[in-house]
Amino acid sequence: MKKRRLCFRTSRNHWEKSWKMMRMFVVFMCAMTLSASASVYAQNERVTLDFINTNMKQVLHEIQRQTHLSFIFQTEQTEQIKGINVKAKNESVSSLLDRILANTGLSWKIQGDMILITKSTPQQVAGQQSQSQEMLTFTGTVTDEQKNPLPGVTVKVRGATIGTSTDVDGKFKLNYPKGSDNIVLEFSFVGMQTTSVKYAGQKEINVILYEEKTELEEVVVTGYQVLDKRTQTSAITSVKAEDIMIPGVTSIDQMLEGRIPDMAFMLNSGEVGATPRLRVRGTSTLLGNREPLWVLDGIVMTDPVDVDPEELNNPDYLNIVGNAIAGINPQDIERIDVLKDASATALYGTRAANGVIVVTTKKGRIGKPVLSYSHTSKITRRPRYTDRNINLMNSQERVAFGKSLADQHYVFPTKMPLVGYEGALYRLQNGQIGYDEFLNEVTWFEKVNTDWFDILTHDAYSHGHTLKVSGGSDIIRYYTSLGYDRDNGVSNTTYTERYTVTAKMDVNMTEKLLFSIKVNGNVQKKNHLATSIDAMDYAYNTTRALPCYNEDGSLYYYERYRGGYGGRGNKYLRYNIVNEIENSSNGYNGKGIQVDLNLRYKIFDTWEVTGVASYSVSSTMQENWWGEKSAYIASLKNGEYEDAPMPGEDGKCILPYGGILKTSGSDTENLTLRLQSNYRKLFGADSQHLITALLGYEVNMQRSKRTDNEVRGYLKERGMQFVDMSSMDLDDYPLYKEWLQQNHTVLTRGLTNSLSLYLSLSYGYKNYFTLNLNGRTDASNKFGSNSNERLLPVWSASGMWNIRETLFSDNEFISELRLRLSYGMQGNMLDGQTPNMLINQLPTNSYYNENVSTVYQFPNPNLKWEETKQTNVGLETSFFDGRLQLSGDFYYKKTENVFSYVNVAPTNGITSYLMNNGDVENIGYSISLSATPVKINDFAWRLSTSYSANKNTVQTDAVENYTLSNYLDGTAIISGKPIGTFYSYEFLGLNAQTGVPVFDDYSDRRHLLEDKSLEEVVRLVMKSSGSREPKFNGNLYNTFTWRGITLSFNLAYSLGSKIRLFALYSPIITGVSAESNVRKEFTNRWQVPGDERRTNIPAIINRSDPMFDYYNRHWSQEQGNKTQNFATNLWSMYDHSDLRVVSGNYLKMQTLTLRYSLQPKFLKKTPFSSASVSFSTQNLFTISAKALKGQDPSQAGFAKPNLSIRPTYTFGLNVAF
Repeated sequence: MKKRRLCFRTSRNHWEKSWKMMRMFVVFMCAMTLSASASVYAQNERVTLDFINTNMKQVLHEIQRQTHLSFIFQTEQTEQIKGINVKAKNESVSSLLDRILANTGLSWKIQGDMILITKSTPQQVAGQQSQSQEMLTFTGTVTDEQKNPLPGVTVKVRGATIGTSTDVDGKFKLNYPKGSDNIVLEFSFVGMQTTSVKYAGQKEINVILYEEKTELEEVVVTGYQVLDKRTQTSAITSVKAEDIMIPGVTSIDQMLEGRIPDMAFMLNSGEVGATPRLRVRGTSTLLGNREPLWVLDGIVMTDPVDVDPEELNNPDYLNIVGNAIAGINPQDIERIDVLKDASATALYGTRAANGVIVVTTKKGRIGKPVLSYSHTSKITRRPRYTDRNINLMNSQERVAFGKSLADQHYVFPTKMPLVGYEGALYRLQNGQIGYDEFLNEVTWFEKVNTDWFDILTHDAYSHGHTLKVSGGSDIIRYYTSLGYDRDNGVSNTTYTERYTVTAKMDVNMTEKLLFSIKVNGNVQKKNHLATSIDAMDYAYNTTRALPCYNEDGSLYYYERYRGGYGGRGNKYLRYNIVNEIENSSNGYNGKGIQVDLNLRYKIFDTWEVTGVASYSVSSTMQENWWGEKSAYIASLKNGEYEDAPMPGEDGKCILPYGGILKTSGSDTENLTLRLQSNYRKLFGADSQHLITALLGYEVNMQRSKRTDNEVRGYLKERGMQFVDMSSMDLDDYPLYKEWLQQNHTVLTRGLTNSLSLYLSLSYGYKNYFTLNLNGRTDASNKFGSNSNERLLPVWSASGMWNIRETLFSDNEFISELRLRLSYGMQGNMLDGQTPNMLINQLPTNSYYNENVSTVYQFPNPNLKWEETKQTNVGLETSFFDGRLQLSGDFYYKKTENVFSYVNVAPTNGITSYLMNNGDVENIGYSISLSATPVKINDFAWRLSTSYSANKNTVQTDAVENYTLSNYLDGTAIISGKPIGTFYSYEFLGLNAQTGVPVFDDYSDRRHLLEDKSLEEVVRLVMKSSGSREPKFNGNLYNTFTWRGITLSFNLAYSLGSKIRLFALYSPIITGVSAESNVRKEFTNRWQVPGDERRTNIPAIINRSDPMFDYYNRHWSQEQGNKTQNFATNLWSMYDHSDLRVVSGNYLKMQTLTLRYSLQPKFLKKTPFSSASVSFSTQNLFTISAKALKGQDPSQAGFAKPNLSIRPTYTFGLNVAF
């Protein structure tokens, strides 16, 4: 074979060259495909074994254990062959297989390093027939779904011993005596469904065989190793991507809900692109990133944008940028392995205390090229006022509510927008309109009934497309795909758009040398609402008596004080939410490419060396734009769009012309180099001992740069230009001049270098037990010098005992029974900690005309690693040849020396200091069950379920500088409580005379709270309401198949979390504004004495009430008291009371899918080798606590109303040529 050499040249930060490199790779791959012609065999490997009275399956397992070979066979064929006595010493595999398969009706065939066990080819018996007997001749071709010829297919006549097999082109020829009636030919091949064809005089019998699920020897993928699942010692959950695939979902993390034991899935928004929070076996750190580590084909992935861990850990933070896996098309993913215990994650060192998710992408398959196409069309349902979770007043109810307040002489807030009933009443009282006109306006407002959800959201149509090509030979295999997804959000103008490309090639250069190359590329575009606009909050809290459009279809503007924003002027500025959305945007553009090279050289049969090189480069740009026609810009201008800016101090103009553009761009480069040695040795008289060893060295370099900038005077609608202000006297606009004199550009550079050494040793004795040791040590410039000097090896010890093989080998009822034990330690260090003081050199100070510097990092020489120690006990068992499988794990995980901030005196120059202080403890267990209750002919019912529990507790003496809101929303860390614990005021009822809420706030014993810290006061006065994070989660998955029809559904559930109901009084604490809508609960509020016996909704106190200020200011805010401020007013206390805390438990129909795969007879006259259509729904319904009153569990009520998780309906099409 002619050798070819290919050189890639990639220039930093030059995308054009990166894409050229990918195109070169595709050309190279095609050229190599055409040159492939031969196979590499391994049947000369030798084994030593000694079995007495065993079965065929056990013998094949032992051969696989001693070699690099894998077997594919049908269980029912091998288990029927029992009583085998065989002894071999250093015998070749080919010779041994010939001996043990003799006279069994089975034969073997090798393809690469895989051996297929099939039914033997019957000998021709034509010689046994009379020479004068007239014969029929059957001819034809057998192919697979992709119309590739299948060699070695057994063809026989049903009920006879006459048969043959297909040749290399899939053709066959079979003679059979004439005169027989009802001749039926049977076609069988390993891994394929047996097909029968009745002979009716056909000249040629062409048959397509379809794949069936045959028992393959299972493995687990850790990123550094591929392990036999039967001998693994670690807690690892493996799932095939096709088993969890949800049509229309564009990110694999969205598919993991309820499917992985010991993993909690939390999604707080239904916005497009929202990223879930994942927790593997609880939370292991307080200040660091709590998300698991993502690994793609053995390479650690990094997030596209570096987000502060404090934000990521905030349960109310909405991550719409995405995580490390956001640029990967789920259609390219083959499997996912979640590494959970210390033994499984030790090889990833300090990065893996939160667990590891290993993603393995698809490879090429041997055979002719197969072209496949998949398409999804998805409808996402928008929210509606008729939804049970939206309990808001319509316009008629809101007008009646405003009238009832006015009848009680309620004093409405000053500076409120004059709309609705309240606005009409104001104009009547001020003589602007007459009474008849007032009645006409009120009647009109009653009928407006604006549907804000219809205006601000829409039923969104999304679509996705993936085109794939796969094929190859024994020498070269290739896989390429192109993907496009357009996922439109239900909120107007929101969307995510992604282009993906993957190219992968594996080449057997020689019998000992394997070369692999993979290229991943993606381009992403996203748009969300500007940060100053909250459409869901507006839809929930804006009166429906306010129109959005005039009768002629133009926008209806109403006046808001300062436009509803924080400008410095004192004007009322017109506002319309649709105008704000149209004149603002929050865009994101990202692109990335990754190239992986892998070289594996087999030095000896027992020793191979692997070299890996991975280079990736990514670029992101986030843009926030506000146009000059928006009310936000009008508030800065202190005037409308058409108004000339007012000069002078009185003009209070911060921006005279144009809009605002804020940009944040980042560029990141990653280089990973790895050299790894793998050793595998069998020894002993009967080769009963197996030692495997792995030793590796890894280097990782990451470079990043980020630029944040804000410019004003931007005109997007005029060709993305800037206003020319050269002729303007800046002294006329002093506030704008002051802004210009400040620096608004921030440049950030990042540099991370790390070196790692890792080791894995294991010993196995037959199939009885396996022992394993893993270790790794890391050094990095981001750990600080003292942390590197105090070497912390990450290590684990684990073992597996095969109880079935040692105690119940003759028990046919038990298929598998294994016990796993592991213990290990991992470490974690925050970035940037150093024993030395770091000085930040700043530019020249214009006032002093000198260079200045500030302290960037105070020294922290005594800071130690966080140490996470974990113990795991697991049991795996299966019965009835694997039709019933049960597994469980129990773990105890404790992180010591956790990082926390301790308050220090301000005289030190800082108010808090990072220290090791406390522990985090996680105790949990999980149980998984999978079964095939029914399998009759063409019908099968398969189910799986899992249940996981986690108890999390924090022990710390640190008292951080938390605010009151931290304790109310669950972001404060409380010693002795789980992470996410929040506190609530204890509601005692309503005052019988005034209807105001009453709380046990120590008002009669204030001295008990004096001179105590805020945390001490909170723990005394308030009640712990529980944690925002669930304690239990799981799922129930069912699949029913009949011929080509498959019906599947997954029910996911979450238990143990607590959430707040939507705030009732927070939107109206300063008074009921005419612009505001209110929830229907207010119709049931307290109004007269005695109502407290039928309702717990407090009264609305008039602003003219002499007690209004008293109720609106808590006693702890009074000057001169020695008590911490632990409340603001009675209304906020009510919204944050224990009365408003409910269970966050839910049971959700996560997915429901109906799929039909077209039968062969429908495909014969089409160009398709396979085709299927599907219809699926996601989030079809959710069953939750009645006390929620329809509020979705994802709407936790701790922040403003967010978009709930939306139901979707998806049509899918998959075809292959």
